[in-house]
Amino acid sequence: MNASTLHLALIGDYNPDVIAHQAIPLALQQAADGLGLSVNVHWLDTDSLTSTTALHTFDGFWCVPSSPYRDTDGALRAIRFAREQRRPFLGTCGGFQHAVLEYARNVLGWADAEHGELAPDAKRAVITPLSCALVEATDTVRLAPYTRIAEAYGSLDIHEGYHCRYGINPAFAEALLEGDLIPAGHDSAGDLRAIELLDHPFFVATLFQPERAALTGITPPLAIALLKACQAASA
Repeated sequence: MNASTLHLALIGDYNPDVIAHQAIPLALQQAADGLGLSVNVHWLDTDSLTSTTALHTFDGFWCVPSSPYRDTDGALRAIRFAREQRRPFLGTCGGFQHAVLEYARNVLGWADAEHGELAPDAKRAVITPLSCALVEATDTVRLAPYTRIAEAYGSLDIHEGYHCRYGINPAFAEALLEGDLIPAGHDSAGDLRAIELLDHPFFVATLFQPERAALTGITPPLAIALLKACQAASA
């Protein structure tokens, strides 16, 4: 591949009315412009992801907000590919939730792990409603030192916006986060809002939506970090 042209896949079902879907292509274009790169962004509807064949052509992946997806298995298949093939990955909001679900099922071996929005009565719902829904809310986030997300922001204290109702089930948090999946950021109440995967070039997920900054003319640091990771991997 031409290292100056990056091919990014957006995992999710495009809806022009979703703010995050408006913002993400803009965020990537702003980041590419700042890095002197060309970026080719391609939406992958979840119900089109019946195999991994088409995924090999992409340098990196962004699993986008606005779930439930039309095909949960399709989204999880793409996330698993990015994780196992060590392709740079960013998940925001719904992408965060499904990155956790994929890890629970395929790394921890919890075959019965579920998303509480789809299976609210499941015994192992690793994603459940937040104690307080974060719909059009903003809050501070304290990042863990020496993480990729902290490196991207160049700060340990950030302020971000949300449009989210679900997060990690506290009952399973300790077991989920005792291995290579680590906590990377907490909000002002101490609730988990960002994770990343050790021993992976770039696998970061946030419950907040950093892409929204692009709509105000600010290039999201995580969009820059994602493209830098893709550039390094494709060099």
